[in-house]
Amino acid sequence: MANIIKNRSNCNLTEDWPNPEDIEIICKKAAGFFIFASTVVKFVASQYHPPNERLALIISLPQDTSHEGRSGVELLYTQVLEQAFQNADQEFYSHFKSVVGAVLLIYNPLSINALSLLLGNHGTPSRIYSTLRPLHSLLCIPDSMEDPVHIFHKSFSDFLMDPGRCTDPQFFIDPSIYHREVVLLCLAVMKGRLKKNICKLDDHILLSEVKDLPTCRRAYIGDVLGYACQFWTNHLMGAARSSPGVEEMHEAIDEFFPTCLLPWIEVLSLMGKLDTGIYALNHIQQWYTLVSYVSIYLRTRVHAYSGWISLQVGE
Repeated sequence: MANIIKNRSNCNLTEDWPNPEDIEIICKKAAGFFIFASTVVKFVASQYHPPNERLALIISLPQDTSHEGRSGVELLYTQVLEQAFQNADQEFYSHFKSVVGAVLLIYNPLSINALSLLLGNHGTPSRIYSTLRPLHSLLCIPDSMEDPVHIFHKSFSDFLMDPGRCTDPQFFIDPSIYHREVVLLCLAVMKGRLKKNICKLDDHILLSEVKDLPTCRRAYIGDVLGYACQFWTNHLMGAARSSPGVEEMHEAIDEFFPTCLLPWIEVLSLMGKLDTGIYALNHIQQWYTLVSYVSIYLRTRVHAYSGWISLQVGE
């Protein structure tokens, strides 16, 4: 708080701000939960709002220190979200959940530029940045569009994805729905970008003979395609298995295998993740079994693909 006074001279904050009573209230609300204190400081320090007004909003929250601060954190997260997106319309909330859902659910943090490429129609880098910027006290949002975005504390994602805790439907993110959305986005990225000999290597060259393979991967594969190839079936396992969207995923996967299987395996090999393909095909087989769409033909093909990749890994 003392640093806020030094950095915000335009706000006419006195040296004794905040008063001891306010500090005591915040400490009681935190109830020993560090993420509460950390989030409060980031929330109050927002360069877009007067610090004294932001602090007053926190002070006004109902006092509740049950569950070692958990309920207090839920109230704090709700306050931050409501203040960040006042008077937003339904279209914005749909966009918000797609963007924030992707940030919370992806297995390897991506930059804003990469998120824009993955999310496609959900927004340009500037729009995604504008959506995430008000959440600076909950998400680490770098100034550079090339640095990854990630959450400060898992309690925020736990809160947003639990309907019993995040009771506002505008902000609740159903993991099964947004895992499904990411699956379809990954499949679209792979369908649009995968191709034979994506890195333009000489015929029959060994990976050990490729000069500066990491630079080659960055130039021709990149973060988004690399992420899609490596993690799309992880999202598949978390996707809903009993909704209309299941048929859409089923069709997208059916379209993927005939044209993208070998280029996908090639990218995994270039990334040094060829063993991921074995687990991925097991994920697909499990998913098809769980949704009761799998045919004997598909079971046989997936089993054959898995065996073929296993041989390649062995070699």
